[in-house]
Amino acid sequence: MSLNLGLLNSIIPFIIAFVAVAFFTPYVRLALLKASITDNPIVSEHSHKKGTPTMGGLAIILGMLLILSLYYQNKLVVLTVGLMVVAAVIGLLDDLIGLRIKEFQKVVQNIYSKQVEIGMIALKPGHEARIITSKAKKQLDELLSQNKIKVIREIPIKSELKEKNKILAQIMVSLFLIVSGAIPTTLSGFYVGLLAIPITIVGVVGSINAVNLIDGMDGLASGILGMASVACAVFSILTGRLDTSVIFMAIGGVCFGFLVYNKIPASIFMGDVGSFALGGLYAAAAIMGDVIIFAVVVLAVPIISVIISLMHRAGIINLEVEPLHHTLNHKGWSETKIVLTYWLATLIICLVALYFYHFFR
Repeated sequence: MSLNLGLLNSIIPFIIAFVAVAFFTPYVRLALLKASITDNPIVSEHSHKKGTPTMGGLAIILGMLLILSLYYQNKLVVLTVGLMVVAAVIGLLDDLIGLRIKEFQKVVQNIYSKQVEIGMIALKPGHEARIITSKAKKQLDELLSQNKIKVIREIPIKSELKEKNKILAQIMVSLFLIVSGAIPTTLSGFYVGLLAIPITIVGVVGSINAVNLIDGMDGLASGILGMASVACAVFSILTGRLDTSVIFMAIGGVCFGFLVYNKIPASIFMGDVGSFALGGLYAAAAIMGDVIIFAVVVLAVPIISVIISLMHRAGIINLEVEPLHHTLNHKGWSETKIVLTYWLATLIICLVALYFYHFFR
């Protein structure tokens, strides 16, 4: 009976959030088009998406603010949505800075009969790559003079905050929860005491970056986070955390509501304002709702993607294009195949995690 009641009470915020974002998104999209706030992809395989409105995450924020207005007596909703707004402001600033063009990066193609080494990339005959690193830029003129590569186009690169500044800003976002004094000192049944502070910082920063990194293909981030959030809601109901299930169902609702317009072919992108907001919101719900271990498990696909990118940046592995899903696209996987594969992997992980909890409890 309690399970059925919990599901019923959680489905309501899901429906409200879904309908709200599905309603708000077309209006946000129209406003963004009129303001000429559109995307200019730097990945050559996505050049056809030029002109698609970005910063659509504003519709997601409106949906969550509606949830806040209806569930303002739920302390968890108030705190998590509050952190979402702080994270969204950082993402919005990054998006606005990104409207300025910093430089034009050259895209080259290997016209030689053999593999060509340029920067950190081993470019096979006929393959293309952007000239990004200083090492690659120094090698460019020599390879051009040797007729081993040719410049086929130039891509405008947007301005953005430096990585260290982004991380610092994300740490400041996590402090919203810390200074509230509401972070739990017991997580998943274990007393952590003051360790709750670094756990909160790592959780918020990690979640924001995981969602932001995976937000590179139509419907990828919104689909994965939607499934993970619904799984967290079901887990919360099974463990008697009904307040937690409300916020996670709301997150699932806004994600799937946005997915109506963000699925392939996307008519709008969420931008950093959306990915930062969702990443911070998900982490806050997991920490404050005391489901952090389960939340990490079901978000495994984006987390693994972050780890792979960090290994690439550390020189441990070499990706042709970062992150991994762009490398797969570069190697010939269609965007649809990649997105469906990532979705399926997330769905399987969610179902297996719920099954193991139910089986071993």
